[in-house]
Amino acid sequence: MGERGAPKFPGIYVAIVTPMTAAGEPDYGRLTEHAQWLLAEGVDGLVVSGTCGEYASLDTDERERVVETVLAAAGTHPVIVGVAAPATRAVVHWATHAKAHGARALMALPPLLYRPTAEEVEAHFAAINAVGLPIIAYNNTHDTPVDLTPEVFASLAHLKNLVAVKEFSGDVRRISALIAQTELEVLGGADDLVLESLLMGATGWIAGLTNVIPRESVHLYHLARAGRLEAARDLYRTLLPLLRYDSTPLLVQAIKFGLAERGHDMGGTRPPRLPLAPVHQTAIRAALAALPAE
Repeated sequence: MGERGAPKFPGIYVAIVTPMTAAGEPDYGRLTEHAQWLLAEGVDGLVVSGTCGEYASLDTDERERVVETVLAAAGTHPVIVGVAAPATRAVVHWATHAKAHGARALMALPPLLYRPTAEEVEAHFAAINAVGLPIIAYNNTHDTPVDLTPEVFASLAHLKNLVAVKEFSGDVRRISALIAQTELEVLGGADDLVLESLLMGATGWIAGLTNVIPRESVHLYHLARAGRLEAARDLYRTLLPLLRYDSTPLLVQAIKFGLAERGHDMGGTRPPRLPLAPVHQTAIRAALAALPAE
């Protein structure tokens, strides 16, 4: 293995939600306000057009404008653009659009809708690599048919723009394996495994529920990086009832409900996502009530 350089994506990058109007249309003004609030609360950067942003339910024009809005709102702060789509051709379109509007990097899933061959996975990432921006490969074995193992990444090592992985398999052992067997920077991807991931060598965190609790998340990250493990563990346990929604199909609804409870109404979610059931509303209210005082 070669010498690891300084991390390119240290800190917390929030996978930002897309606010909706009462009519169910993207609210670009509130999106700007939310992006700027998150950055003011101390997060290091933003990820736009990911699962939390409901990218799959946006029309092409809406998705382009959402990406452009977040890039403009972030100013000099780094923005990573999610480029997931069913076809490689569409992924390249989103990657090219992101590059043209000043994105710092791309977050890319493997092929989505069927189980591809190893050669197809490599060709997919090679097409993204050709766009010329740093790539964070998103390993999400819950929602895609491909597990991006260290062995898979070894076959992709010639793709010079593939520099990091958002690890969301749910197996914390994967962090150590990736660090031992690849030169990729590893970013924690599952909110409810983030402390374990940071302790095992992840340098950053691409976060979902941090939309709701940015200041608390920043504090947790810095406690972990500073080695203040007892304080980090205590805070983490307090946050876990919220963070556990990150690994469920209710992720986006939970974030938007939590934001509304904290006075940051982001509107509803587009179908097929439906509003939270009362049992989850009650659970999230209780989790928010248990947060430590500032």
